[in-house]
Amino acid sequence: MRRLAGLIVVPLLLLSTAACGDEKGSESTSSKSGLPAVTAGEKFGEKPILDKGEGNPPKKLTVDVLKKGDGATVKSGDAVQVNYLGQSWDSVKPFDNSFDRKQPFDLTLGAGMVIKGWDQGLEGQKVGSRVELGIPPELGYGSQGQGDIKPNATLVFVVDILKSTQVPKSAKGTEVPQSDAALPKVGTNADGKEPEVTIPKADPPKKLVSNYVLEGTGEPVKATDTVVLNYTAYIWNDRKQFDSTYKTGRTATFPLPQLTLKGLKAGVVDKKVGSRVLLVLPPDQAFGDQEQQGIPKNSTLVFAVDILAKV
Repeated sequence: MRRLAGLIVVPLLLLSTAACGDEKGSESTSSKSGLPAVTAGEKFGEKPILDKGEGNPPKKLTVDVLKKGDGATVKSGDAVQVNYLGQSWDSVKPFDNSFDRKQPFDLTLGAGMVIKGWDQGLEGQKVGSRVELGIPPELGYGSQGQGDIKPNATLVFVVDILKSTQVPKSAKGTEVPQSDAALPKVGTNADGKEPEVTIPKADPPKKLVSNYVLEGTGEPVKATDTVVLNYTAYIWNDRKQFDSTYKTGRTATFPLPQLTLKGLKAGVVDKKVGSRVLLVLPPDQAFGDQEQQGIPKNSTLVFAVDILAKV
């Protein structure tokens, strides 16, 4: 099974290692749990500056709530938006942060999008909280490291939890007749299981198709939104499935401004959250004359997409 996510969205911020310069401050706020002190930017929403860790790093996940918010409690499966800064225990040089980019990071908690220390450390926290995480190697990047992160590094993150949205298991809405025999038919089950897709033995359409299968009642998706999707995807010509979030048990979270698969982005924009949509992407809206991970060039692609939430 080919995984499409890596082709259509820029690498996840936590998997990148954009280096930042050494930064130091004069005053510090000590951690309750022995984690490195915040020496500047102590308030929620400010870019923090962290001191270097002292002594031996924690051997287990350590979570310190620097500021407790009063919003909803974050649960596994929620679509969460955060700002963060991360550095290694023995360094004062951040390896990545979202504050400088002025672009919060979106993830689905518990979906394996981020390192395990994040999935475990953020669960149960409240929106509006600032938390500091001390993450041992086995819950971070382990013996392999990642970019500027050395093998077996203990990581320290300061995370501001901005939003959390509960994600339903399935699209639910009014069934829309699928009367065009020249188009694929998509199942209308709303039990969270993968819908059946039947592709006709006919020539594919030349233009993008974006049709409701189940029309939900949520807000229309805008091109600037980040959306949480479940989808199954096929190649029209051989009717073979090439990707499915249902098979992995993990939804996909896509910031639409960063989505490079034109037809997928265009197909969900203006559709209502909570809907199931049939998308047929002609080659010029898919990968064109470029072969991608075994998807032949000039392929027409078929998606059944549940628009579960937007962040």
